[in-house]
Amino acid sequence: MGLNGTPSGERVHIGFFGRRNAGKSSLVNAVTDQDLAVVSDTKGTTTDPVYKSMELLPLGPVMIIDTPGFDDEGLLGEQRVRKTKQVLNKSDVAVLVTDAAAGMADCEKQLIQIFRKKEIPYIIAYNKCDLLTHRPSLSANAMYVSAVTKEGIYSLKERIGHLTHTEDLTHRLIGDLLHPGDIAVLVTPIDSAAPKGRMILPQQQMIRDVLESDAINVVVKENSLSQALQSLSQKPAVVITDSQAFHAVAAAVPQDIPLTSFSILMARYKGFLKIAVQGASAISRLQDGDTVLISEGCTHHRQCNDIGTVKLPRWLEKFTGKEIKIVTSSGTTFPEDLSPYALVLHCGGCMLNAREVRYRMKCAADQGVPITNYGVAIAYMNGILRRSLGLFPDILTLLDTAESPKSIESLS
Repeated sequence: MGLNGTPSGERVHIGFFGRRNAGKSSLVNAVTDQDLAVVSDTKGTTTDPVYKSMELLPLGPVMIIDTPGFDDEGLLGEQRVRKTKQVLNKSDVAVLVTDAAAGMADCEKQLIQIFRKKEIPYIIAYNKCDLLTHRPSLSANAMYVSAVTKEGIYSLKERIGHLTHTEDLTHRLIGDLLHPGDIAVLVTPIDSAAPKGRMILPQQQMIRDVLESDAINVVVKENSLSQALQSLSQKPAVVITDSQAFHAVAAAVPQDIPLTSFSILMARYKGFLKIAVQGASAISRLQDGDTVLISEGCTHHRQCNDIGTVKLPRWLEKFTGKEIKIVTSSGTTFPEDLSPYALVLHCGGCMLNAREVRYRMKCAADQGVPITNYGVAIAYMNGILRRSLGLFPDILTLLDTAESPKSIESLS
């Protein structure tokens, strides 16, 4: 996977915020050295968040987000402000762009409060400094810049780069659990939802991470797994399966070989695994009439046997024996009010950055709604969650003594 193919969930998300006409779009263009955003003297030119994946030196692959003015007015203005708040949930770094000549507005002070509440590293960029005759001293996290003269632009990029390293962005999907020469068997059914000729993203990422560990990939379909295991002269260090094949793979893999899934490893990678394991037992407590939100971080063409809208609802009904209402969401849409739901069942989040995944987890936790993910839920319903977490002793302690009061014989 080349630089231009870096998935959005792996890019540092840099959001530019502020009131209308403060020069956000002009500053975005100056920082990127491209005409990414439409610039006009008319207030409110940016009506929707503008996303651009690119390489930004010295940072590397990033997602630049230009947002509508936070002081927008009227019904449409309220909708634009709401979209701006959604961008905040996925921003790794925030740049507050304010008009140096006009001074700090109340809405910008409100943004700073939100940055602090959400623990988003931020910089205050006092734009249009070329118009000032006198420059008052600034706080340590503020600086003067000019989108017109390019003053301070390089320093701004350096400051952004420094803030992106305040979080650990070097953790691994599986590499920290492998040694050079280990064999990792990846069970990868050919997903009908994947574009023709490609593997789905978590499979690509796992293969890359195994290779970076100087370990050995053995990639098979589920119907070739038994033959592959018999042909290996060395016992695999791990078998990683697509969650949808968990039942068949668990039956084929000897108990002394660690078994887990792409979705479980992705949950750990995004900082979601502990919460997902704790939320899994809520599946057994579902009652007739309860509503479950099934949420995916990406948008794709729904197939006739789609996992989120077809398979998981069917498996939940089969496991619980209850009549459950299903609501689905996808992409960047995630309800702020989760009170109608007895459970949130989320995808692995491969297309979301870690901050947005954590935001969704926090939304659920703050409202007392259990949340889990596809891989954990499927392992739980198959009665193999404890086995699938064997690589993570610290997570195992979160499981109840009785992992699941029952399990369905087959997810099909």
